[in-house]
Amino acid sequence: MASLQKKIQKLLRRVGTARSNQLVQVGAARAQLSRMVVAGDLVRVSRGLYALPEYQGGEHAALATVTKRAPNVVFCLLTALRLHGLTTQAPFEVWIAIKNNQHAPRMEYPPLRTVRFSAAALQSGIVTRKVDGVSVRVTNVSKTVADCFKFRSKVGLDVALEALFESQRAKMSTADELWKFAKINRVSNVMRPYMEAVAAL
Repeated sequence: MASLQKKIQKLLRRVGTARSNQLVQVGAARAQLSRMVVAGDLVRVSRGLYALPEYQGGEHAALATVTKRAPNVVFCLLTALRLHGLTTQAPFEVWIAIKNNQHAPRMEYPPLRTVRFSAAALQSGIVTRKVDGVSVRVTNVSKTVADCFKFRSKVGLDVALEALFESQRAKMSTADELWKFAKINRVSNVMRPYMEAVAAL
């Protein structure tokens, strides 16, 4: 048991959090994991996801947690804005994009806000970022701005305008990229006057 505990500690110090099947691969039985949680040697971050008691993830640790449970998930809207440093808001929920006909992942933590995208909207403008050592998929800056206009009834027009202004001010997106995703999202007419206003500044 002592050698097993060392193996688990070594793994978790390296990866931060691990699924139960990863811990089983190093020799732990699922019943042992439950006993270790009761004894205070492990903490259960989410269903089937464990960490050491001293684990403190970075600012975006929740995204790593979601990705470990649902590897194909794409982070979008307010969560993407936060990841790109385009908003000072810290959303309570993690915003994820899924296909129109896809089932939303279920998890106890963190709380998820699911938005349904068309296949075309979900296949373009996705980039990979490292968060707490985990590769997460997120909409790129220009796609995120266009998405904010597409879903302005969910996030608020003020958030979409802030994202547009900040992305242009920081030179993190170009007009051509914004138009590309505005067309995919069918919000060209909505975005045009705001983009013209920003260009005139």
